[in-house]
Amino acid sequence: MHIRFDVPADPAYPGRVAAALSGARLRKHTYIGALLAAVGAIGLAVSQGFAWGDKISPLCTALVVAGLLSMLYLPWVRLRARRRSGGYAVEGAYDITDDNIMMRSGSESGGIAWDGVARVSDTPEFWIVYVGRMPATVIPRRLMSAEDAETLRAYMAERGLLQDR
Repeated sequence: MHIRFDVPADPAYPGRVAAALSGARLRKHTYIGALLAAVGAIGLAVSQGFAWGDKISPLCTALVVAGLLSMLYLPWVRLRARRRSGGYAVEGAYDITDDNIMMRSGSESGGIAWDGVARVSDTPEFWIVYVGRMPATVIPRRLMSAEDAETLRAYMAERGLLQDR
């Protein structure tokens, strides 16, 4: 397998990459926030009928507020990532072989060996490549030909990195 494709200098592309990577890293904050908000809301509802309700309601209110802030953390980080990375638009390229994923962006280049990849997550626009538990890079499907995307999908499924459709 040898797949090569170019990445144009699109000002919106780095923001989409940053949003995808931050979303993969910070999704747990949304779940934790929902749990905190639910526990706080249940605590507020239950405490209303008891004499000790006025003592516990500040704690429950704090849980609801902390939960809501935690749930809003991911959208805030995504927005900041999109705004800050707009100036990083440079031409680049991907060169994907059976051994590794090589990426070039401007004058910088780097690669990841397939042996070091723990898993690959599928999003609507990207495949997010994980090294260990951390998302390391993305592979943009929309910039590849349909045949190359299907070849890469089959290769990753064969290696057990991506669940087959």
